[in-house]
Amino acid sequence: LEELGVPYEIKYVNIGAGDQFKPDFLKIAPNNRMPAIVDPAPAPGYGSEPLPIFESGAIARYLADKSGQLMPADARLRKEVDEWLFWQVGNLGPMGGQMSHFVNYAPGDHPYSYKRYTGEYHRCLGVLERRLAERDYLVGETYTIADIVNWPWVLIAKAMGQPLDEFPRVAAWRQRIKTREAVQRGV
Repeated sequence: LEELGVPYEIKYVNIGAGDQFKPDFLKIAPNNRMPAIVDPAPAPGYGSEPLPIFESGAIARYLADKSGQLMPADARLRKEVDEWLFWQVGNLGPMGGQMSHFVNYAPGDHPYSYKRYTGEYHRCLGVLERRLAERDYLVGETYTIADIVNWPWVLIAKAMGQPLDEFPRVAAWRQRIKTREAVQRGV
């Protein structure tokens, strides 16, 4: 948000205490999951009342549109950003999340689940590797919200037991983004 020049205040939700199930939070995020935001000064066209937004892709898109940053002006490139935004919320994020669950949290041995999600996560890294074959970022040579939403799932690859040796372009993209000052502050 700092990079976008958007003022913000962080309010913590204690998921251990079940705060995500409380009526006030459910008004913001009906799926009782993070992330969720409330924009106290919505973008033009959204009215003057505080605007709740849930789901990472919707939040990223809204903030990019509101700030006029991290989203190309060209309609075809905007379409590509949307494709990679939706790809993350439907592929890389869920596969990485399930892989993390079975690698880090599920007690006992789960060979089918482990094989399924590590295989899908590996496949997703291959998709990124092919995409990055002729570009520095997911959409052309410009850092966009597509990079922002996909990057955290690659940042944790090694910690989940997925080395990036087979994916040198993904590893280079991961490092290129990791060196950004705002990303370093966020991490």
